[in-house]
Amino acid sequence: MQSSNPVLGRAFNNKRGFASMGSVATDTQGSSATLEDLYNAPAASSLRTGRMTIDDVVTRTGILFGVLVIAGAFAWTLNLGVGVMMIGILAGFALAMVLTFSKTVHPSLAIAYAAVEGLALGTLSHFYNTLYPGIVSQAVLGTLAAFVGVLFAYRSGKVRVTPRFTRIAMGAVIGYLVLGVISMFAAMAHVGNGMGFYGIHGLGLLLAVAGVGLASVFLVLDFDQIQKGVAAGVPEAESWRAAFGLMVTLVWLYMEVLRLLSILRNN
Repeated sequence: MQSSNPVLGRAFNNKRGFASMGSVATDTQGSSATLEDLYNAPAASSLRTGRMTIDDVVTRTGILFGVLVIAGAFAWTLNLGVGVMMIGILAGFALAMVLTFSKTVHPSLAIAYAAVEGLALGTLSHFYNTLYPGIVSQAVLGTLAAFVGVLFAYRSGKVRVTPRFTRIAMGAVIGYLVLGVISMFAAMAHVGNGMGFYGIHGLGLLLAVAGVGLASVFLVLDFDQIQKGVAAGVPEAESWRAAFGLMVTLVWLYMEVLRLLSILRNN
């Protein structure tokens, strides 16, 4: 099954595990000694096995988000303006393309992406918070709540990733992107209040809710691909790619929550 997230799909699909079961001793003494050695051995980690673990992904994700928050706070404090925001968006897009399609993992590029994305988000968040005081803190809390809820639903087995689930998610996001492009042109033509379909009462609200829902669905797919990558024994270096892919989805979710709240506050 192909991943919906091209970052994770490129790294984790069609991977084979590195471990294999060797011959097992048949004599009782040998078996007992083997079991005793296994129980006394320290817990396996990426340093010992060279394979990615969940702890690796969590650590790398924390590093990237730390960089993003620091850069975002810097941009927020200085209120760098639209020019810096656009530079951050374009630079982030370029770095994302390199990270997505590169066969080699580049931690430095992932950190650079987090930094320029932080500059863009910090500036954008400052703009929204000026229009709607307190909206950024609400968006952060909403994003965290959605993340925890999706993670709980996935870990508890309430949500299962199947090929049909993936196909529906991919079809839905393609349709959403098409509507987003059309809305952008509508905004340029001054339809509605200058925000395209997103600014039209009712339809804009539905699109914003759909955006939050789609980003949450992609979180489920990301969790599933990370778990499969760990099970397949992908190299430890891929934890940087996994962290980057998860961060992309979380940033998307935050922006959708921010837009949804702005529509609700505007109404």
